Amino acid sequence: MSNIKKFAGQTAIYGLSTVISRVLGFLLTPLYVKLYPTKLYGVFTVMYGWASILNAMLAFGMETTFFRYLNKSGSDKEKVYSNTFIVILFLASIFVGMAFLFSGSIAQWMVTDYTTSLTDYAQYIRLFILILAVDALAVIPFAKLRAEGRPLKFGIIKIANILSFVGLNLFLLLAVPAIIKNDLIFADFFQEWYRPGWLGYVFISNLVASAVTLVLLLPQIMELKLKIDGPLISDMLNYSFPVLVANLSFIINENSDKIFLKELLPESIADQEVGIYGACAKLAIFLSIFVQAFRLGAEPFFFSHAKNKNSGDTYATIMNYFIIAISLIFVGIAANIEILKHFISAKDPIQRELYWSGLKIIPVLLLGYVSLGIYMNLSIWYKLSDQTRYGLYISGIGALMTIILNIIFIPKYSYVASAWISFAAYSTMMVLSYLLGQKHYPIPYNVKKATGYLLASIILVIISYHLFDRNLIAGNILFTLFALSILYIEKTNLRKILSGKF
Repeated sequence: MSNIKKFAGQTAIYGLSTVISRVLGFLLTPLYVKLYPTKLYGVFTVMYGWASILNAMLAFGMETTFFRYLNKSGSDKEKVYSNTFIVILFLASIFVGMAFLFSGSIAQWMVTDYTTSLTDYAQYIRLFILILAVDALAVIPFAKLRAEGRPLKFGIIKIANILSFVGLNLFLLLAVPAIIKNDLIFADFFQEWYRPGWLGYVFISNLVASAVTLVLLLPQIMELKLKIDGPLISDMLNYSFPVLVANLSFIINENSDKIFLKELLPESIADQEVGIYGACAKLAIFLSIFVQAFRLGAEPFFFSHAKNKNSGDTYATIMNYFIIAISLIFVGIAANIEILKHFISAKDPIQRELYWSGLKIIPVLLLGYVSLGIYMNLSIWYKLSDQTRYGLYISGIGALMTIILNIIFIPKYSYVASAWISFAAYSTMMVLSYLLGQKHYPIPYNVKKATGYLLASIILVIISYHLFDRNLIAGNILFTLFALSILYIEKTNLRKILSGKF
């Protein structure tokens, strides 16, 4: 089997499990927007925005470091596995202790929506502290499964996580109120403690799902030998620190817009605007799913093939088909937005129109994910060459752009500015990574073909979204013609890959 065919097979499994997990989670969005007004959904969005930043800090870049040191000549794989886990265990322990100690003060600092009590905010924060710690402990065991080429087990555990999350959400948000309303068995028990419309039930569901995941990872955790190797940890920290800062910069790009919207807009509309933006951003989920699935398969694959003679050609071919796939998804989502918008449809007509008022930003958000996906593909050069400081520089520039431009433009243009700024930051990072990569670790990418596919997809989305006013039939005709054109152009190379000759 060819390297690319093997990579495609593993990525397909990661992709399928990711699609199932994310789609099941996505299906909760209509439930949330029906149960919670835009202001309360804004609280939900901000909490998960902060959680993403803290997750990156707790992981400390150790996932990438694990893959790099696992494939370094002379590395003791058992020591690498155990010591990367030890670093995260130490950080998680410190974090839980400090965050619980100051949870009340953190809640007082965060609360702006005074319809949500300070006590509730503090409870949300304590739940999040535990969620973050449990998720952090799963990072390296999950990375071990990927390094061992076990995407099926990885996917099964991820699906178990989301099934637990969705199941408990449905139970707490729908089943329990129905039991109480219809005076069914255990109705008296539930009525004693159940709070209709309480956002904390979503967070409790998340915590239980994270705990289930950690239990399923026990076979990998039991292989750990908690013996500290000081010199190895020191060496790994030197590699991982720039990765950490780069990851934090990425998280800032991804989530700070929601935080800035809440802080920079008037209190009377802040949570509402965040809620609209957060709900509409969910419609870009399918493109972000593909980017995530690609990353899961690509990182261990790229590291393990770095010493191969034709590794550069392999990376370039993967980039070509990545851009094809991401361009097709971009056009496909834009063509079907009139169907997808019903996933953020509230019962109340006024609330529904509020959510739908944000549909105009979806092509921009999608294009941002396109740029991000290409950047993530390109970024392998500084990880393979142990020049992770460049990741810090590139992501730092993107983060500075995001912060400065959001501060300038959000007060006037609200979440529309956030969408365009996100796209601008990711595009800048993509271009910088390509230019620096070709200087320090050249890979023979087919830039002309990639640019052609990207430009064609952008033009088709503009036509579908604006000229045809999001018409389903017209949009899907354009999508089909685009897909057939690509199939015709790529038919020779596809035959080679499928026959195992590439």
